[in-house]
Amino acid sequence: MIVLATPDARMQRSYLAAHDEFAAIGEGHRDGDGVWVEEPDEGGFPGVAFTRAELETSEGFERFAARRRDQAREDAPRLTGHVPCTFFWVVDDADPDTYLGSLSVRHRLTPFLLEVGGHIGYSVRPSARRRGIATAALRLALPEAAALGIDPVLVTCDDDNVGSARVIEANGGVLEDVRGDKRRYWVPAGA
Repeated sequence: MIVLATPDARMQRSYLAAHDEFAAIGEGHRDGDGVWVEEPDEGGFPGVAFTRAELETSEGFERFAARRRDQAREDAPRLTGHVPCTFFWVVDDADPDTYLGSLSVRHRLTPFLLEVGGHIGYSVRPSARRRGIATAALRLALPEAAALGIDPVLVTCDDDNVGSARVIEANGGVLEDVRGDKRRYWVPAGA
């Protein structure tokens, strides 16, 4: 059964293998969990840079997982324009050390998130796609959003991403409109 797990260093090898899968299909600018190289000259700040070499070390990966967990705190340091965000890593409870994907619940909307990103973002590693994982993960995230007082939830996808549109619609998403290349859905969280 699919579950949302707290980011944990035990998934290091699987997480990095998933990142390699994303890169192999041209989605290497993301790790399914947001950009993990955050340099001061790219809007970041000193002390927050995760390179592949660092993530290959157990200490570096633990720091990365801790940063993901920390981002839910209102007072956590974050990039300019970013809001508190609860990160989850998607796993199957039968194999909890294997990273299948990521899901993030953004605690509030900025103008950018209102237009493009929404409250919830998700990604499933390429080798795990088309198995209902994203649909299950989004379903599990809705009560998490409701607990934060978010209802309904804005979820977006690229206009040409038929699979993601189906995931959102399977979770009760109602299409509000298409803005540019983004489909914008409102999904009841059940608060």
